[in-house]
Amino acid sequence: MEWIDRGIVLSSRSYGETGIIADVLTQAHGRHLGLVRGSKARAALQPGNSLSLTWRARLPEQLGSYAVELARARAGALMESRDSLTGLNAFCAVTGAAFPEHQVHAALHDVAEILLDAMMESDFAHWGPLYVRWEAGLLDALGFGLDLSQCAATGSVQDLIYVSPRTGRAVSQGAGADYASRLLSLPQFLLGSSQAPDLAETRAGLKLTGHFLLERVLVPHGREMPQARLRLDAL
Repeated sequence: MEWIDRGIVLSSRSYGETGIIADVLTQAHGRHLGLVRGSKARAALQPGNSLSLTWRARLPEQLGSYAVELARARAGALMESRDSLTGLNAFCAVTGAAFPEHQVHAALHDVAEILLDAMMESDFAHWGPLYVRWEAGLLDALGFGLDLSQCAATGSVQDLIYVSPRTGRAVSQGAGADYASRLLSLPQFLLGSSQAPDLAETRAGLKLTGHFLLERVLVPHGREMPQARLRLDAL
């Protein structure tokens, strides 16, 4: 068994004297682990870096081994600021906790590369909304996408400002007025608004996607929200 792909390093851990097990979000093979032999590759296997990968194994269910080449180095730049390091840690922790091994979703990988590049070049105020969109895409890839197309109660497409925490469907201002305290806020940038979101909207987006990641993805598998993701809320 052999394949060639591109992937983003999520984490790595030592194995034996010189081996490293790398957890990588690949473009065409989903989240995939592999053994990298030799200490020379350690520098490339830093979270956030993109790699060119060749994976080999006798059988597809085996761990297998990676031959790696650094395609885009991001780790150093991402560690230079508190914002980008917090974002990187949240991205890696959420992907590792929520995305199953070998489930393929190429668009999720491609948007992740755009997100990490944005983290290198700007602060949370600029890349925060993109991170929220990425988590919304993760929910969609896992089969738990939010339905923001129309009001769940009336079918209206106007004044959608809430989301039901139970169903994940949008609710209009009028229909949700009596239940506002029990509904989640719907930031307008998730509806395609051209107006740049402020920090309050970004944080509302994090609360929205975080709620459904926890309730629909993590809790059913006996997991908690990663601490790295919780730290993102403090930015």
